[in-house]
Amino acid sequence: IKMPYQRDALARRSMIAETFETACTWDQFETLHAAITHAAQDAINRVCGSGLITCRFTHVYPDGPAPYYGIYAPGRWGSLVAQWDEIKAAVSEAIIANGGTITHHHAVGRDHRPSYDAQRPDVFAQALGAAKRTLDPALILNPGVLLELR
Repeated sequence: IKMPYQRDALARRSMIAETFETACTWDQFETLHAAITHAAQDAINRVCGSGLITCRFTHVYPDGPAPYYGIYAPGRWGSLVAQWDEIKAAVSEAIIANGGTITHHHAVGRDHRPSYDAQRPDVFAQALGAAKRTLDPALILNPGVLLELR
């Protein structure tokens, strides 16, 4: 439960720790889970040499689960952000390519924005942009998190 808060504390100790959560239907879970764990372990081994991935269900619905993954790997000073970026990109690509949502309950935020852009329909972006321009004409509320508006 405290994993998201531990990310920064562990980074100060040269450890990469990250969480990913998604959602899918039951018929997609086995394929999605295999793709995520393979992509994560491959990226961890490639950029860190070793590490592990954990998985648990945080929410379970009649239609499918919301698997929650934890990533733990030794980092290298001066390369932590690049290592994190590569692992994050590999897992995010596996989620999108295999029918998962880029996020289930963490919200989009800046970390997920590139994958959210790929997954979000254009018509929804246009509607959200119109609503934001109406309700926040100065574009000061969380600028650039869900949309890039000017």
